[in-house]
Amino acid sequence: MLVALVAVAVAVAVAMAVPPLRHRLIRSAVRRVGARYRRRLEAPDSDVRLRQERRLRRLLRTGTGTAGGWEEFQEQHPLGQPCKDEAPGVPLPPLYLWALLPGCWDTDPRLQGSLLYLDALGAAFPRALTRRGTAVLHWSPGCPRAPAGWPLPTLYCTPPAAAVLPSRAAALRLQLLFALRKRALHVLEAGLAAELHDALLTLRSEWPRLARELELGRLSPQPGLPEELREELQALLSPAVARAAELRDQCAHGFEGIVLRLWPRLEVVVVRTMCGTERLYCDSLRQAACRGLPFYCPFYQAAGALLGVNLWPAEPVPRFMLCPDWAFCEFLPCPASEEPRTVLLDELWEGREYGLVVTAQPGEYRCRTGEVLKVTGFHKQCPVVEPVRRESQTLSVRGESIPEEQFCQSLCRTLSLWPGARLVDYVCVESSLLGDSSGPGAPHYEVFLELQGLRDLSEVQRYKLDQCLQEDFPIYKSFRFKGSIGPLRLHLVRPRSFTRLREALGSPVPMPRVLREEQLLQLIQGAVIS
Repeated sequence: MLVALVAVAVAVAVAMAVPPLRHRLIRSAVRRVGARYRRRLEAPDSDVRLRQERRLRRLLRTGTGTAGGWEEFQEQHPLGQPCKDEAPGVPLPPLYLWALLPGCWDTDPRLQGSLLYLDALGAAFPRALTRRGTAVLHWSPGCPRAPAGWPLPTLYCTPPAAAVLPSRAAALRLQLLFALRKRALHVLEAGLAAELHDALLTLRSEWPRLARELELGRLSPQPGLPEELREELQALLSPAVARAAELRDQCAHGFEGIVLRLWPRLEVVVVRTMCGTERLYCDSLRQAACRGLPFYCPFYQAAGALLGVNLWPAEPVPRFMLCPDWAFCEFLPCPASEEPRTVLLDELWEGREYGLVVTAQPGEYRCRTGEVLKVTGFHKQCPVVEPVRRESQTLSVRGESIPEEQFCQSLCRTLSLWPGARLVDYVCVESSLLGDSSGPGAPHYEVFLELQGLRDLSEVQRYKLDQCLQEDFPIYKSFRFKGSIGPLRLHLVRPRSFTRLREALGSPVPMPRVLREEQLLQLIQGAVIS
């Protein structure tokens, strides 16, 4: 009763406070609750198995669970349920202070995850939770998706309406413009590393026009921006002559380290997904536009469910603590056996790899996510993992199975043999998707590259990738020697082809490295220049 009365009193005080004070009061409340939940996770008497069983009972919507526990659950629901790649965006309601009371936030993984994120971010970067000090670059067509720190909406200087445009290019450009208006940014947040990458490509090509819009305080008509929304957002702009002059000056000096030069108070880049194929964009950003800035990936999500949180923002390699309260997780030891048997969260071994099986929504039980995780250690009782690969992105035309991260390593090794070449992006296609256009030869791979520094490749250079694959994968070499797999075919595509490919995906998902859809294949084939 006393806690409830205190919460009501604080809510009244917040409602009566001026905006800066209101932000500080809510920030303090959010940080306290986040720290409290973290202490509960780290408690010595925390029982991971018991918490998993409680989560399963909630998902089954039973008060006491099944009579036989999780063993009976496994018997009733066999493995192999289809798993959605991404759950549809669900707008989150405004956060009221009483939602921070124990019992209100205990069962909401989205709120728990964001509270842990805000506490970890604020502890590592004290000014990161400054009012209006965070800009967002994230495209969520049709339905706004909550930013990482949604319980504290006053963090953000980006209007939410800018994210829901049907055009990805228009949405990212508009969000970039609002970010440029705010010189005193402390955090730059992107949903995907590829979104930040593409927004900065827009800055590189359109900075004179962006500077003009800042100077006049006027939004130019542009494709993908409806007139009524343009007028709505126009009301939020005012002329920023000094900022426009600064943008022109910094861009005229080149784009190496441009992010920190445009936002000198920036402390961290938050990217909600930077694992797997997104690492290519992160590495490119770290080496050039975002040089000197740490990257922080706060969440691990799979099949549209929040599963883990990164409590170590300052570490360069993201690792995630799996939270037993968020989903019921099972794990298939790798390599898989003929009769797969899953193990539970408290049965994992450090250093081993596991395929992830998730029960996160009522009615969607034991979904195989296609994600492979490596257990790197434990934080108190909770396992800490790193995503290793996506099984759906494995190349295989004869059962040879080349994982995406190992193919990327062979590709990067090949690039070191092409003087002056820098990899911008790539995708692979198995020849079965090409149909008759693949020609009469044996099954093979086709690879589409966007490069900087080289306009064309000789046949000898093109063969280097096939040669590196043979050296790195003996099974592939064996099939190539027998002639049951044909030589790899390599194509160069024009600049910005992959930006258009990401828009064609239709939703903000990590870039596929193995194309499985004919529509996407036709788009990238139409961009081939060599």
